[in-house]
Amino acid sequence: MKKQSTADPEPMQVSAPATTTTAPTTPTTNLKEIQSLIETGAYTKEVRRISRAVRLTIVLRRQLTNGLISGFFSRVLPVNSEAYKRLSSYVSKDSGSDEMDIDAAPTTQPAAKHVLPEMEIYCYFLVLLFLIDQKNYDLAKVCASDCIARLKNLNKRTVDVLASRIYFYYSLVHELTNSLAEIRGNLLALHRMATLRHDELGQETLLNLLLRNYLHYNLYDQAEKLRSKAPRFEAHSNHQFCRYLFYLGKIRTIQLEYTDAKESLLQAARKAPSTARGFRIQCNKWAIIVRLLLGEIPERTVFMQKGMKTALTPYFELTNAVRVGDLELFRTVADKFASTFASDGTRNLIVRLRHNVIRTGLRNISIAYSRISLADVATKLRLDSDSPAADAESIVAKAIRDGAIDATIDHTNGWMVSKETGDVYSTNEPQAAFNSRIVFCLNMHNEAVKALRFPPNSHKEKESAEKRRERQQQEQELAKHMAEEDDDEF
Repeated sequence: MKKQSTADPEPMQVSAPATTTTAPTTPTTNLKEIQSLIETGAYTKEVRRISRAVRLTIVLRRQLTNGLISGFFSRVLPVNSEAYKRLSSYVSKDSGSDEMDIDAAPTTQPAAKHVLPEMEIYCYFLVLLFLIDQKNYDLAKVCASDCIARLKNLNKRTVDVLASRIYFYYSLVHELTNSLAEIRGNLLALHRMATLRHDELGQETLLNLLLRNYLHYNLYDQAEKLRSKAPRFEAHSNHQFCRYLFYLGKIRTIQLEYTDAKESLLQAARKAPSTARGFRIQCNKWAIIVRLLLGEIPERTVFMQKGMKTALTPYFELTNAVRVGDLELFRTVADKFASTFASDGTRNLIVRLRHNVIRTGLRNISIAYSRISLADVATKLRLDSDSPAADAESIVAKAIRDGAIDATIDHTNGWMVSKETGDVYSTNEPQAAFNSRIVFCLNMHNEAVKALRFPPNSHKEKESAEKRRERQQQEQELAKHMAEEDDDEF
């Protein structure tokens, strides 16, 4: 199931009038629109307007300056308020052209007389983004902590969207300063608070942040205990659901539940936006290792995906070594890309693959030879031990018991005798393969149907040409900036 199509060009190229010219947007106009959206959303209690304001912030994130933010504060917050003084302390006022030009007309739009909670939290969000982009992580940590303390006293659905973003950057800035362990208790308390307040978006975000926190320190048992006991509800954010599936896949992999792990990882890679390349690369890396551990060989097209070829090259060579069943080649690849596998967190999993390499090589030997001595088996498998023949005998015996090869051991003569290969189509294996494919396609179809979204009252109202042009313009702006938002999310 894919995210609602923002990359689909069809609805965005419908008969826009050639004479229509739109004025270029500036940070000032963007902030005006954001202010209007937040105030309207706060008074009408429409969460979607707050969500749109957060999305529009991505448009001007790289254009933020001290003067722009200070001018915005003086416009939306009372100058004598505690919130204005506290937020202004995080931003140094620059003298010059950076000052927000909307203050040039105070008579038409006077400054705010009281503080809206939504506007205050948004101002914290704006400052937090600016400080992180400026790499001022210490001050960003202080700002995030102050905002978290303020959020504990607010219980409004219109604040939940902003709160979930604050939680995300609160954890991010501590991760960037290698201090994730310090905030684990705070995240648990915030998750409990979000649960009691029925803030499902906050629960989603905080659960993923906690799982990431635990997995960062390899605390897989604690992560699984938290995940299994956390409240279940329908996913509200595709980004958060993708993260959850990825973390679930990692937990399942460490717990040797490879089938479930494969399903979660592939689903996370499939649901992730196409612009979230780094996230999809990580999903594919783990999915490749899991498939190898299951005895499957990933298709070559997996490694040739656009923008992923270079990143997946170590895993392509590793897959080739497993496919051939060459233990020496497997050791060479593992040593060659040891630093890459360590940084990806897959090094311990690759150690588990040694058994699969031996089993694959043994399967190839059993197909090629009807009878072969155990000493020759040890030589072909390149077993480096004191008694290779004895090791080969135990490996062959285990493979026969597990059903990996169809053979017998002649202990008297020290031979492995392979049985004739039968016709695979006389077994139930093809039926099982086709059944798994059909189930996969049906599940994807059902998820796609569930994800369909339609404009409200589209069957009742016919939009005018002016409204249609306005909607198309908004869709074009949203499509242009959602790619940047997706990169920021992942």
